[in-house]
Amino acid sequence: MLDINLSKLKICIVGLGYVGLPLAIEFALKYRVVGYDISKLRVSQLSKGIDHTNEAEIEKLNMALHLGRTDDSIGLDFSSDLLDINDSNVYIVTVPTPINQFKSPDLAPLLSASETIGQVLKKGDLVIYESTVYPGCTEEDCVPVLENTSGLLFNEDFFCGYSPERINPGDKINTLTKIKKVTSGSTPEIAQLVDDLYKSIIEAGTHKAPSIKVAEASKAVENAQRDVNISFVNELALIFEKMGIDTNDVLEAAGTKWNFLKYKPGLVGGHCISVDPYYLAHKAESLGYYPQVILSGRRVNDGIAAHIASVILNQLLSKKINLNNCNILILGITFKENCPDIRNTKVADLYNSLNRLGFGVHVYDPVANADEVFCEYAIKLIDKVDINYSVVILAVPHEELILGFDYLYKNAEIIYDLKAVLPREFGALRL
Repeated sequence: MLDINLSKLKICIVGLGYVGLPLAIEFALKYRVVGYDISKLRVSQLSKGIDHTNEAEIEKLNMALHLGRTDDSIGLDFSSDLLDINDSNVYIVTVPTPINQFKSPDLAPLLSASETIGQVLKKGDLVIYESTVYPGCTEEDCVPVLENTSGLLFNEDFFCGYSPERINPGDKINTLTKIKKVTSGSTPEIAQLVDDLYKSIIEAGTHKAPSIKVAEASKAVENAQRDVNISFVNELALIFEKMGIDTNDVLEAAGTKWNFLKYKPGLVGGHCISVDPYYLAHKAESLGYYPQVILSGRRVNDGIAAHIASVILNQLLSKKINLNNCNILILGITFKENCPDIRNTKVADLYNSLNRLGFGVHVYDPVANADEVFCEYAIKLIDKVDINYSVVILAVPHEELILGFDYLYKNAEIIYDLKAVLPREFGALRL
């Protein structure tokens, strides 16, 4: 039997990235919270009120830290030491769930976090997972690790919940508390407790799913649906290009009907939309069903970067531009505008496709962390743009790249405006 009083909670958030940090801050304004991360550098920076993801409201972060130093019942601390989390009674896991080189789920971070929690898990504790997974993962993959490491029994000694994260990195309007939260628990009583816990900080309210598997599936479906819809528009772009029709003009016309879904073509990267469909497909295949629509959408979207590179090559050839002296500038490397998140960015695929064609390619991004980009993709960002380029590709329209860069667009032989944000007079190519 679980005996947790909401007013006396000590919550441990495991993983302090784009999802975990905002969650830790919001909970810390009402409960005692310790944010745990294996990165000592991350813990050190956050303890000083520094957040390189730009997801935290710094004023709120500092308020939570101040409360943690002055009030024993609420507030926030950060640590990478197990001793600092062993007296928690609710653990919330927000670690990444990527895919490997074979596009299969990589559960290593999730299982490692489960093992860490298992080392300090006590009778009566609750473990809630927020990381995106396939249906069944919490109970079939994570719970056995918790049991084996702790020596405790699931739904007797400890309990689990699942509440999929819905953070939209870089979005300062649809923030954590303003997005409805799906909740679930391993028993009806736990489901209600988990729902009450999130309801205490989520202004938009909650939706209590009937089971953990349903909650897990809901998250996978959200992103798979967006992926398939964008792949449809990307395929239209490939068709309309052959017809000499501007895809965005077509979408604008079609969008005048009230029930038309206004998706736009483009690169589909990031930590969710380009990853989660593979989790759903993996689970389906393990049950003997081989999905067609989900994976076809992935194939279309994964091929867009190479297509753009081939279009640029053909344009250079048609304009009789000397390929040996052709320099290409890519503006933006993050997976979305006005956000430093580089996880699974497809701009890296575009860079590699152009590189393989033998071009000299430079990348400039005033928002991304250059060290992280080099470590993750072996791409060295340039510090400033100070020469003319034959080709300029506006890949990620950060606000800083729209304002004050007219000289680049006007001097380039070819402009590729990947998200169709530049004025028509530039004559940019678009998907």
